[in-house]
Amino acid sequence: MTEVIGYIGMTHLGLNSAAGALARGAVVLCFDPNAALIERLRLGDFPINEPELAETFTANKDRLSFSSSAADLEVCDVVYVAPDVATDDSGNSDLSELLSLLEIAEVNASDRAVLVILSQVAPGFTRPRAKTRRHFYYQVETLVFGLAVQRARDPERFIVGCADPLQPLPNAYLRFLERFDCPILPMRFESAELTKIAINCFLVAQVSTTNTLAEICENVDADWSEIAPALRLDARIGQKAYLKPGLGIAGGNLERDLTSIIKIGERFDADVGVIRAEIANSGYRKGTAARMFRDHVLPNLGQDPTLAVWGLAYKENTHSIKNSPSLATLEAFPSQTFQVHDPVVRAEDTGLHNLQEHEDPFDALTGADCLMILTPWDVYREAAPDIIASKMRGRVVIDPYAVLDAAAARASGLRLMVLGKPVSEED
Repeated sequence: MTEVIGYIGMTHLGLNSAAGALARGAVVLCFDPNAALIERLRLGDFPINEPELAETFTANKDRLSFSSSAADLEVCDVVYVAPDVATDDSGNSDLSELLSLLEIAEVNASDRAVLVILSQVAPGFTRPRAKTRRHFYYQVETLVFGLAVQRARDPERFIVGCADPLQPLPNAYLRFLERFDCPILPMRFESAELTKIAINCFLVAQVSTTNTLAEICENVDADWSEIAPALRLDARIGQKAYLKPGLGIAGGNLERDLTSIIKIGERFDADVGVIRAEIANSGYRKGTAARMFRDHVLPNLGQDPTLAVWGLAYKENTHSIKNSPSLATLEAFPSQTFQVHDPVVRAEDTGLHNLQEHEDPFDALTGADCLMILTPWDVYREAAPDIIASKMRGRVVIDPYAVLDAAAARASGLRLMVLGKPVSEED
């Protein structure tokens, strides 16, 4: 028997989760009350950028339907309420869309259907709402921008919040989860809600520690790329640890979880100093590229330098600029004009007025005295350093993420500035 799985809310979370279900053979209904958006999706016009997303929908279109009519939810065996939860600059969540779509689900899904909140909520949100129907659950999502379809198709585990975790999951819901061949971890609602935050807190701890130690490397002539392999071979840290230096946390989701923990800690007079320190560390790290440019590059440039920037998105393979380190860097120099390129993000979407957009990354380099590669897109990894050097007037490349091949760059006369390496090493 093939279950019909409904997804409500066609933003990043709903679309990629639906793709994962399709890839595992489920029959999927994608619902959104926005009829214009549904029509775009029917035509294969997706409002987000994710690898494999369009291809997965196209390959499984025989088991896929779209609708803006809430009455169509009645056919679903499992209904996921899955809109993205927007956050403000302080990490506070706006639940208005989730609450609106949840009401649509409660009214229009059949009594036999299993209702699952997939959007992230704070501890204590789900239990009072679960009293409205018999089969009501909260499932933790662990998607990653740029890898969302892969994560939805091949999850590491399912974390399921339940009113009573000792009771068996409904047959239709269980059959669907078993399609993914991964552990299923039922737990009480509050534990599941906090598990999502706990995962991100541990990730932030790794990121913050890595970034701090990488900066120490830059000042004591150590090389972080030599240290990281030793850490990965420690079983207590592991092969998949976040050990690549970066420019702070961004995107909104991690920031929201840190804010949530601080609020909970304040309510119960718990010590959340370590979380506050991680937020401060992230803010400091966002300024790293700007400090590199201001302290080591700008003093050596003449009047009105020509500056190039590759990358505006907060990370590769996404259109999101939420808390983007690239934009933070550009905002630090409002009087400078930057020649910019990004494969997805348009300059006009940033709200900055000192950007000159180029469709080709190499055109953005014409006459540049300095290049900053602030988003590690694959298209930049593939760029030949000798061509970069031929387009630029200067020779300095601020390359925080080590996008360019160091040996080839040096052979082309480029001077790289990379996180975790002494600045003097590339002089």
